[in-house]
Amino acid sequence: MSSSFARRWRKNRALLVMFIPVVIFFIVFRYMPILGNIIAFKQYNLMEGIIGSPWAGLDNFRTLFSNPQTIQIIRNTLILSILSTIIGFPFPIIVAILLNEVKGMLFKKSIQTLLYLPHFFSWVIIGGIIVTLFGSQAGILNTALQAVTGQEYRFLYETGSWLTIFFGSSVWKEAGFGAIIYLAAITSIDPNLYEAASIDGAGKFKQIWNITIPSIMPTAVIMLILSMGRVMDVGFDQIYNLQNAAVSDIASVISTYLYTVGIQSGMYSLTTAMGLFESVVAIIFVIGSNALARRFGNSLW
Repeated sequence: MSSSFARRWRKNRALLVMFIPVVIFFIVFRYMPILGNIIAFKQYNLMEGIIGSPWAGLDNFRTLFSNPQTIQIIRNTLILSILSTIIGFPFPIIVAILLNEVKGMLFKKSIQTLLYLPHFFSWVIIGGIIVTLFGSQAGILNTALQAVTGQEYRFLYETGSWLTIFFGSSVWKEAGFGAIIYLAAITSIDPNLYEAASIDGAGKFKQIWNITIPSIMPTAVIMLILSMGRVMDVGFDQIYNLQNAAVSDIASVISTYLYTVGIQSGMYSLTTAMGLFESVVAIIFVIGSNALARRFGNSLW
């Protein structure tokens, strides 16, 4: 065994050495911070530190979940996350399939560039674009509505229109870049399958339905399972740049709660308890979705 291990080590030592920075990164920035969850069970203060702060047991969790605002924040987070997954998940698949069917390379590359570009914009920039388009005072759409109908519509201050803008901006920003994974899965499909289907008289739609979609389904299931890990995580950047007081009843989520209560107010124990609860729920969702996928033979592990 030792000689076999030595041979494998000599053969792969360059790769193992290259892997060392990755291991260090995950240990320092992913695993060591887990120890900070102990703050959720203490009355933490900066002067005494984590070790010196007195124990509080489950008092932080009792305080957290006895507050009606906490229930609303968790509800908002679940609603926005689940709806974002339901609405946004199919779009990268559709984009990848459509791009795969484009034959002109110049046109295809141009479309790909336009679709990928929003991913590299920060939410600050996108928030500015949205305000420019939908703002009540100087927004382009409201300026047009005022000229045509004489009235304006508060797009960013009505719950229905705000949710539409929220989900639409998320799809616009990430669908094109997310299609890269599915495009890679599509390129691995044997072209002979399409040729055989064409000879049998199958049109383009039937080829997509019976060959492309089933072939990329394992990739789609894996991406869905991974997305379940973020079901309690509504991106802070997006929600912070798009929220306002008029829609706070739906726009107040865990990420904004952690910022306002934890960072701005210094209530670190409460927000750590909330973050720990968020992580536990995310783990439950990942394990549950993987168990469900295993029934169909497409589990992640």
